[in-house]
Amino acid sequence: MKDETLLSVDGGLVAEQKKVPVVSKKVLLPFILITSLFALWGFANDITNPMVSAFKKILELDNFQASLVQLAFYGGYGTMALPAAIFIKKYSYKKGILLGLVLYAFGAILFYPAAVYQQYYFFLAALYILTFGLAFLETTANPYILSMGDEATSTQRLNLAQAFNPMGALAGLYVAQTFILGSLQSDDVDFSAISDDAKALIKSQDLMVIRDPYVILGIFVLLMLALIAFVKMPESADQSKSSVGESIRRIFKKKHFVGGVIAQTFYVGAQIMCWTYIYQYAETLGIDNQTTVYYAMSALIVFLLGRWICTFLLQYVNAGRLLMILSLGAILCTLGTIFIPGMGGLYSLVAISFCMSLMFPTIYGIALKGLGEDAKYGSAFLVMAIVGGAIMPSLQGLILDMGGPGYEDVVLMGVSEVKFSFVLPLFCYVVVAVYGLRSYRGGE
Repeated sequence: MKDETLLSVDGGLVAEQKKVPVVSKKVLLPFILITSLFALWGFANDITNPMVSAFKKILELDNFQASLVQLAFYGGYGTMALPAAIFIKKYSYKKGILLGLVLYAFGAILFYPAAVYQQYYFFLAALYILTFGLAFLETTANPYILSMGDEATSTQRLNLAQAFNPMGALAGLYVAQTFILGSLQSDDVDFSAISDDAKALIKSQDLMVIRDPYVILGIFVLLMLALIAFVKMPESADQSKSSVGESIRRIFKKKHFVGGVIAQTFYVGAQIMCWTYIYQYAETLGIDNQTTVYYAMSALIVFLLGRWICTFLLQYVNAGRLLMILSLGAILCTLGTIFIPGMGGLYSLVAISFCMSLMFPTIYGIALKGLGEDAKYGSAFLVMAIVGGAIMPSLQGLILDMGGPGYEDVVLMGVSEVKFSFVLPLFCYVVVAVYGLRSYRGGE
């Protein structure tokens, strides 16, 4: 992480070690603006996670139907990431960011007509379009941050930018708790005991409660769009002559990249499962959704703390080795989630977030290392890997539906189905640990 500058001392030459900055002053403003986007999509992620439980109660859905919120949200990444990379190659990082913000705002504002028509699939479509924008932003922002300086400090730089993601996520959870979950009437009403007219009125009012924060978010995103549009970004369109097919063939010959895509798919799936189903887990302990938000916030706080600590540790510890160590920690915490009874299991579930804090940006940095201009397409496939967050929660929802609508209808391996369902993230962390080990042994 150092370069050498030769200085003359008494007629001789000596080597002086000069530390390479993580972010240089000449790109500081663009770095700050792009880093703010990490918080912006963190907000969208974590205002949406509690909506699985909220929609289930308002619209009387089963667990699998409710999990379609995550399928729609994270499915947008899988759909739009590669088109985003092609767009960025033809035009520029900045134009990719601007288009991403347009799609983000449009999807959020679509919550207004969705609430008017009271159609669940309209909400899912709005979320799907919103994440088209997030796919553009993540496909653009991650490699852009990596490119803003020396390759030796690229993983540190991305971890630093990603550290602002949980700040946005905390804000999203706060809004979800204060302005959505705390205002829903469906939590306190037995729909089977009231008339159809009363039920329809409550559903209409609750859907409007969900609508308003998303519409306000869309307006804020438009303001960010206007700000970034007028700031000069230090980059231009990709001038390489390689075709899309040539670039993709090259990157898929890189074992560390292919392994990174696989690891990222399983990591994101594990993250979304742990952050989505904490509400169902807590419900079996007699904790309501609004109170559970405090535990979800605690998970994000330790996640944020882990990001800052790991960004510091990466100066001294190999990225692959640290990834492996924290993956092993996540495995132990997940076993605690499954087998420790009572609040101890919930605390273990919260603790997993500290171990997850390093994973996304570090897998990203390792996988894109040495790809050069092909990193734009590599980034697209790593963003497409976020589709793991669409698939895995739906599988966990199917496990939760075993035996009935409750979360403790059947016993599997000596535990209830809600506890047993966390074998899915357990397997995911094993995959990430193997990638970290291989990366460390390979010197990545």
